[in-house]
Amino acid sequence: MTTRRATDNSKALDAFMTTKFQIDAMLERLKALSDDHFETHPDEINWGDVGTLNLYASLLRQITDSAFKEGEHAA
Repeated sequence: MTTRRATDNSKALDAFMTTKFQIDAMLERLKALSDDHFETHPDEINWGDVGTLNLYASLLRQITDSAFKEGEHAA
């Protein structure tokens, strides 16, 4: 039984770390995109760009609210 639990834990840890690395890669890509002003030029920004950025912010807010138990996820 102890061996089985250790194996299950090892598999869970592997799956956790795989997902963590995927999240880290996504965050790095988002940071690079943000550093590049989401591939926009100040003279060319329009309301569509604002809407897209608001969508990104809304989706990220859902994640951060869940992760930090804020907003609708507050206890």
